[in-house]
Amino acid sequence: MKAARWYKAKDIRVENIEEPVITPGKVKIKVHWTGICGSDLHEYAAGPIFIPVEQPHYVSKDIAPIVMGHEFSGEVVEIGDGVTSVKVGDPVVVEPILACGECAACKKGKYNICKHLGFHGLSGGGGGFSEYTMVDEKMVHKMPEGLSYEQGALVEPAAVALHAVRQSKLKAGDKAAVFGTGPIGLLVIEALRAAGAAEIYAVELSAERAAKALELGATAVINPKDEDAVARLHELTNGGVDVAFEVTGVPVVLQQAIDSTTFEGETIIVSIWESTASIQPNNLVLSERSVKGIIAYRDIFPAVMELMTQGYFPADKLVTKRIALDEVVTEGFEALMKERNHIKILVNSQA
Repeated sequence: MKAARWYKAKDIRVENIEEPVITPGKVKIKVHWTGICGSDLHEYAAGPIFIPVEQPHYVSKDIAPIVMGHEFSGEVVEIGDGVTSVKVGDPVVVEPILACGECAACKKGKYNICKHLGFHGLSGGGGGFSEYTMVDEKMVHKMPEGLSYEQGALVEPAAVALHAVRQSKLKAGDKAAVFGTGPIGLLVIEALRAAGAAEIYAVELSAERAAKALELGATAVINPKDEDAVARLHELTNGGVDVAFEVTGVPVVLQQAIDSTTFEGETIIVSIWESTASIQPNNLVLSERSVKGIIAYRDIFPAVMELMTQGYFPADKLVTKRIALDEVVTEGFEALMKERNHIKILVNSQA
């Protein structure tokens, strides 16, 4: 079968590999659509981050080259012995977390902060940038009736956004700011709407992404190139937002996000970082602000899909390009590196 495999930064190859053979407890999936994630782009541009290169991943036992793609939907084509939650023909999405099940976090049910955290499609085991993939039954969620396969490919990134909002202290009626409106930032805006935020401000340089933020429900968008974003946020909110979400991974933006909050405000770091960032601790101490990091999601895919049936996280407003698997490098990764107007590019593994 065809699959896109990561060898090193700037080296992803579409090649023929062996099709997975079903084993007990596993589900084999014919992949329909897979999204190119910001994490994928980080791996392409400056990896490895999650990709195992020096020794096999603790859970998957794989080492680079590995098949990429962790935001995907597909159809069940075969089930292994003992699988009861899905059947052949079911439309499904995959919760791609690889967790050991043995560490302290796993034993408390917080598998997304597993000591050996990995992702199917980043840390081995197969991935969505392939014609077929195989996963543990526990990773598979049947899609509710009415959701398209394209919509299914957005469940994973929407889960990141919803988890970020649910892990924050935001309450209905609060004010929030989202720094960076790439795919995850836009989905955070949607999650904030679902959570009842009264005012949602976006901070964004790209005119195209700013327009999309407004289309999805942002109260206003601030361009930090044109004005002081922190000062403007304090002016608009009469003292700062209750919660700020940092979704850029740009070091200078972290301090801006913190400074944009009111006293006892909270900043949620959603980004994966390629470099270190410095902050002035007094900006936290003197106003009793807090900073919290989140990674991925847990126990949230069903809630995301239910919100999708209500119209949240709409694929028709977020997907800006659809390509074939053979085009994943030139029309996918390279396009995202060069063109800031794209929101979400989906890859058709069967094209």
